Amino acid sequence: MFSKPSTPRRAAATATAVLTAGLALTGCSTGGDDGDGTLNILMDNSEATGRLMQALADAYMEANPDVKVELEIRPGGSEGDNIVKTRLQTGDMPDLFFYNSGSLLQALAPGQTLVDLAGEPYMDVVTDTFKEGVSAGDAVYGVPVGHAIGGGVLYNLAAYEELGLEVPTTWDAFMANNRAILDAGGAAPVIQTYGTESAWTSQLFVLADNYNVLAAEPDWAEEFTANEAHFADTPAAAAGFEHLQEVGEAGFLNEDFASLTYNEGLAALVAGEGVHYPMLTNALTEIEATDPEAVDDLGFFALPGTDAANHGMTTWLPGALYLPQSTEDQDSAKDFLAFVASTEGCDAQTADVSVIGPYFIEGCAVPEDVPPAVAQLQSYFDAGLTAPALEFLSPVKGPALEQITVEVGSGIRTADDAASLYDEDVKKQAQQLGLEGW
Repeated sequence: MFSKPSTPRRAAATATAVLTAGLALTGCSTGGDDGDGTLNILMDNSEATGRLMQALADAYMEANPDVKVELEIRPGGSEGDNIVKTRLQTGDMPDLFFYNSGSLLQALAPGQTLVDLAGEPYMDVVTDTFKEGVSAGDAVYGVPVGHAIGGGVLYNLAAYEELGLEVPTTWDAFMANNRAILDAGGAAPVIQTYGTESAWTSQLFVLADNYNVLAAEPDWAEEFTANEAHFADTPAAAAGFEHLQEVGEAGFLNEDFASLTYNEGLAALVAGEGVHYPMLTNALTEIEATDPEAVDDLGFFALPGTDAANHGMTTWLPGALYLPQSTEDQDSAKDFLAFVASTEGCDAQTADVSVIGPYFIEGCAVPEDVPPAVAQLQSYFDAGLTAPALEFLSPVKGPALEQITVEVGSGIRTADDAASLYDEDVKKQAQQLGLEGW
């Protein structure tokens, strides 16, 4: 193993359970505002979301002592998606809820379920880049929480130093590093986590490869949305499934990939039990919550493609707070949104949570002293080597992707079969959205 054993898996998982349990106790609501000065907010169960939302809630309550903000937790992944859809459809959604931006938002039929915030004055300081990810037509629905996110590989710095490895800028170089790690023994080259509520993590080899797809096929997003190009007939797009199959067949995965959970995977990375973890950089917030010093032990690089001279990063917009049409006291909810969309809201997040990327609120600053992985993330922004994930360029994202990628990583399904199956999965979703050409 590499690095200090500062965060054993059990300790990390326990710390996460304690935090989420604490949030549930301070916020277990079952509906909209009850007229007693309480603002109810639904959010997912991730450590990162919990810390950000708790920081915003605490700061808002300090500035507004007559208001109580209660946070209700839901599962993540596809189970959580279904809960959000059901509660919106039945009118059982709390005053506000935190959810993804991009294509997953479009699946909520926002024009029928959410309040358009485009005319609110506080939206003037939300960047246009973010607004595009939470819009449908001229309507804008969300206020950003958190920072810009990179998709790629978190890696153990001590392992790289001990083995004399360099950050790979091509897929072949990445696989060579994995081979060197395997030959050295003692650590898994690539961490995968398909355990309970963690299947979503299996998607990173596909989703974080979009920069490389666009580098090879600049019109990919438009053609994919129009049903003119597909994963199975676009080699650059199919490569993500192939990469997942390759690392599995090469024996590079941790032995317990089928049962290991997301939080256990992060702990394994920090402890040096695994060296690479394909992941979004907002995971740094999760790590920092359980071991503040551990973020200094990790680096980050974009998922490599075929061109070392064009090694760029796929980026994600953070999630957002949305206002359901079913909320009775919309003025109170909008006042909270105005706070979130302010420098005071950013400061509240910065004070309690490590900044892992740029904010999408004008005037919000990023500290100069950031962990190594964040500095490496920022270098891609500084060099202009970034491109959005497909879900921010197209409303089409199939709901079964995480199940399909788990099957590929587990050796149950081939990459070719997975690409074709996913094309069928997105077809159903595109038809539900009523897109032309499907």
